[in-house]
Amino acid sequence: MDSESIVKTLRALWRTDRIIAEIRLRHMLVGLGVRAIAALIAGFGLLLLELTAYFALIQVLTAISAAAILSGVNFAIAATLFMLAGRPPSGRELELANEIHVSATDALQREARAVQSQFVGMVHHPLNSALPLLVPLITIIVRSLKRSRAAAPAAATEQT
Repeated sequence: MDSESIVKTLRALWRTDRIIAEIRLRHMLVGLGVRAIAALIAGFGLLLLELTAYFALIQVLTAISAAAILSGVNFAIAATLFMLAGRPPSGRELELANEIHVSATDALQREARAVQSQFVGMVHHPLNSALPLLVPLITIIVRSLKRSRAAAPAAATEQT
């Protein structure tokens, strides 16, 4: 049971959680920016492409079927872009942070188990846990009594 190791473990756990959150936030923001740019470009490009395709399809098909075909193509492109932007983050930083997080959590659990076992031992056998404190206390009391006994005759001789 070392309080410094518990504090170090908690600090490592807090730092890795912060790193993991920053990496995920950065990935989310980049993904959001990519989605916004992709949507803007796709909007302009599809508008012109759709207009061109619509005029070409009107020559062959009816206006309703041409519009239905183009909207299906638009939905397929949009789904593909969202699937690409929604990929999970992959990187060595995130893997390393997750490994450190797991090891810090394991170390904290080991420390908690050690504290728990010492506490249970103290409750079941209180004399064993108090014995390391009693021995120095008894030696201090014995020395104090010896000094007071030695000081008592010297004080008696001075008074007479």
